[in-house]
Amino acid sequence: MDLGATPPDHLGTVRLADGRRLGWAQWGPPDGRPVLFFSGAGMGRSLGFGGHVTAALGVRLIAVDRPGLGASDPAPGRTLTDWAADVRALAAALDLGRFRVAAFSQGAPFALACAADGTPEAVAVVSGQDDLRHPGVAGLLPPDVARMVAAAGDDPAGLEASFGAMTADALHRLVLDLSADADTAVYTAADFAGAYARCLAEGFSQGAAGYARDAVLAMGPWPFAPERIGVPVALWYGGRDTSPVHSPDHGATLAGRIPGARRHLLPEAGGALLWTHAEAILAALLAEGR
Repeated sequence: MDLGATPPDHLGTVRLADGRRLGWAQWGPPDGRPVLFFSGAGMGRSLGFGGHVTAALGVRLIAVDRPGLGASDPAPGRTLTDWAADVRALAAALDLGRFRVAAFSQGAPFALACAADGTPEAVAVVSGQDDLRHPGVAGLLPPDVARMVAAAGDDPAGLEASFGAMTADALHRLVLDLSADADTAVYTAADFAGAYARCLAEGFSQGAAGYARDAVLAMGPWPFAPERIGVPVALWYGGRDTSPVHSPDHGATLAGRIPGARRHLLPEAGGALLWTHAEAILAALLAEGR
């Protein structure tokens, strides 16, 4: 299976109004339909998805480093709402016009913040981290995850400091340890393992502060109501996904909270379906919001 882990066609940065840089990477035709990609925990911009199908689909895929990760400057104290503003500025700087968003894992709350802001035409959330504080899923969490979620509300600074001890190698081991066989096969595949390790090294190139802030924002109270999102949202989950921080009910509760959300549950897929089912995800995203 071709996992589409191809190197980017272009790398760049955008300078924001406050002087910060946002780093980005691009795959596919420059005149293709733009899809911004928000990657998972600690991941840098060099690992996109669907690199083998972007040209055929006419997709201009742009992976964006969140502040403090990879080539993007830090923004201490940033919020999910701040990210939506950064994305609006990036889209204007790159003259994207109308665009869509795809998000993986911990990138999900950042994508939904943009959806709540009404900026993208449509959003695809793949193996997305859920609103883990919501009563519909909170009781399904493993005890250690439940404790972190509680700390994100009660002592966010302390939790952020604890996440600051993470390293790229430690996160890589953690992902493998928590993966089912279907996902381990992807993460250790000869044409994928090196690309994934490199993107984590990029993500942690400035240290762990960017990753730590992301984790606290994702687990803490979301500053928007999914019930008020007005753009099309698709949720993609694999039935064999065993990650304890994605969604304990594979997006069932979240789909019920977002008006008109489409939930795709692939029973035989794992959490890495972003790469194993890239063409289907991108094709469906392009068909939304017309």
